[in-house]
Amino acid sequence: MKQTITAKQAMELEDRYGAHNYHPLPVVLAKGEGPFMWDVDGKRYYDFLSAYSAVNQGHCHPAIVNAMIEQAKTLTLTSRAFYNDALGVFEKFATEFFGYDKLLPMNTGAEGVETAIKLCRKWAYEKKGVPENQAKIIVCQNNFHGRTTTIISLSTDPDARGNFGPYTPGFEIIPYNDLKALEKALEDPNVAGFLVEPIQGEAGVFVPDDGYMAKSSELCKQKNVLFIADEIQTGIARTGRLLCCDHENVKPDILILGKALSGGVYPVSGVFANDEIMLCIKPGQHGSTFGGNPIAAKVGIAALTVVKEEKLAEKSEKLGKIFREEIMKINSDMVEGVRGKGLLNAVVIKPKNGKEAWDVCLKMAENGLLAKPTHRHFIRFAPPLIITEEQLMDAMRIIRESVESFN
Repeated sequence: MKQTITAKQAMELEDRYGAHNYHPLPVVLAKGEGPFMWDVDGKRYYDFLSAYSAVNQGHCHPAIVNAMIEQAKTLTLTSRAFYNDALGVFEKFATEFFGYDKLLPMNTGAEGVETAIKLCRKWAYEKKGVPENQAKIIVCQNNFHGRTTTIISLSTDPDARGNFGPYTPGFEIIPYNDLKALEKALEDPNVAGFLVEPIQGEAGVFVPDDGYMAKSSELCKQKNVLFIADEIQTGIARTGRLLCCDHENVKPDILILGKALSGGVYPVSGVFANDEIMLCIKPGQHGSTFGGNPIAAKVGIAALTVVKEEKLAEKSEKLGKIFREEIMKINSDMVEGVRGKGLLNAVVIKPKNGKEAWDVCLKMAENGLLAKPTHRHFIRFAPPLIITEEQLMDAMRIIRESVESFN
């Protein structure tokens, strides 16, 4: 690998010329392939973050990259002022893949959430009969749906909210995994939707009780309220099913996807709904210059095809069980527990001798594996779903040796 910049130079450039809105591990990456990434010095690492589930299909998957390259040679962007020959094909493929009438394509996960909020409100006024400007959307404490101005208005994270007000009204925040709180909130006839993550990823991979999704969906149906699933991090095979909601046979009224919809090679997101909901939005009422561009369309088809042909949901289910079993074999009182589904997991780290989750992540990086803490005492582990069992076991050795080095 030809080195064009040193790690020190790269970090100094970001610090000097970039906004300080992230706190990365001190690793400068230059290459990725499959479950691996390499730094500028050529050191190889197992990637156990997968860009927050964007690279479920592995780094630089040749089928996805080739689809992007071939389309980029032909036509990159038309805007939605015109039809193009790729978008309709992608929309047909994706809606049949997930079982919906319509897809509204966007670029990022946050845009997908914003789209779902607008769509839910539009439906509330035009179909449910909620008085104008009175629609409410129920959300959960400790959620993570993005960081736009509207989305932070429904956040309970002080870092996300602090000094960014005034906040957008129209949201009611209830505890996660609390059916009684949801039932009470649904008594308000102006409630239009319930926006929820099937597993709260940023909150430390908080898996709700069995039946929470199914019962929540049922309660929403009883009150004519839209059940909106944010599957940006949990969807597309990450948790051992195509969608995390599939674990409880729940079909959201509005489904939000992103990240792995492109395999991490291009910004692609989408909102899925049936005609009764989606057709509330008319021309000129929502859009994006890049949303549904030809490259995104071809990349989306390739990325979903990989998920199906390589049976990534089945792999995730099998390897996730192995991961959780192996974590519990680690001989360290720093490991308080592990939770998750499929290959979306978090290990609860108990501080020891002044060492915390961040220190464990630094040690793992030193030993050749990359993961990141979330909410201080949790380490999220989410490798690309194409990882083999042999590679997983090698990675588990690194995790075990790293944690036990603090004994």
